[in-house]
Amino acid sequence: MVVTASKFCCHISKVINLTWTLRGAENLRKDQSCVIVANHQSSLDILGMFDIWPVMNKTTVVAKRELLYVWPFGVCAWLCGLIFIDRYAADKAKDTLNKAMEKLKANNIKLWVFPEGTRRNTGVIHEFKKGAFNVAIQRQVPIQPVVFSSYRTFLNDELRILNSGEIIIEALPEISTKGMTHDDVNRLIQQTRQVMIDKFIENTKEIELKDTQNSLSDCTMHNVTI
Repeated sequence: MVVTASKFCCHISKVINLTWTLRGAENLRKDQSCVIVANHQSSLDILGMFDIWPVMNKTTVVAKRELLYVWPFGVCAWLCGLIFIDRYAADKAKDTLNKAMEKLKANNIKLWVFPEGTRRNTGVIHEFKKGAFNVAIQRQVPIQPVVFSSYRTFLNDELRILNSGEIIIEALPEISTKGMTHDDVNRLIQQTRQVMIDKFIENTKEIELKDTQNSLSDCTMHNVTI
């Protein structure tokens, strides 16, 4: 099912002219259980996630229940057996995460979480919720940060405009939770979020510079043609 959904989503990306460039693949290939935390900008994140799915291998995803009804992303999510949680019932969501992580750790399966909760294409990485980090510490598995560069160069939510675009997805080195306790949650969140913010800014600037250079090149070619 996962392979089927991945192939399906890859076709969607081609149709809407989105290119996903993965960096740090070696960090995702490790055969170990971990909690992957990624920034959340749009439903398009699902396309990028499934584009790199063959590299991650044994992975499942935590998503809000509402995503199940968003076409075509909900279909992809359903095919891949995502773990859906009710974000309005904190205790129930936490219990779902704990039970899932217990099973996943036994089978070296990665758990993908969007710790910002709500997707927001604002050009910044917002505050993280504690759930994923509590689970990682409780189960003593590492945090694996994954960063998507900004979508704002090609996606305008207000005007509902989606142009062709390139997104860099970078898997950063894991952050160990060994020996950590509940008292370390805030420090772990701050450390994780900061390295993700730094990489988000760096890769977004790279994409913006490339777009500018391509635009200048197109203008030059047009003037020569005239």
